[in-house]
Amino acid sequence: MAQQEPLPEKELIKEVCRRIRVARSYWDAHNNRACRGERERALALYNTLTKEQKDQIPQELRVWLRHRSEKYFGAHRTPPKSKRSKRSPK
Repeated sequence: MAQQEPLPEKELIKEVCRRIRVARSYWDAHNNRACRGERERALALYNTLTKEQKDQIPQELRVWLRHRSEKYFGAHRTPPKSKRSKRSPK
């Protein structure tokens, strides 16, 4: 994926909110793999924001991103296993 120029402040905040909402929708659908990837993208963007910009993100979204989902996707958790192909008996 090619690097894009940074988004303007309002668009960046809007994009962070959008990504958090997408991650939450994956979470609600029990699609953990997609949720994990989208949450990581949202968190990467979130970490580029200043304190004032972070305050513009609704508290409900910030709580989910930083705390609640950390319980399930944090570094202390066992990483997901790769899928193995099932072989037929010989």
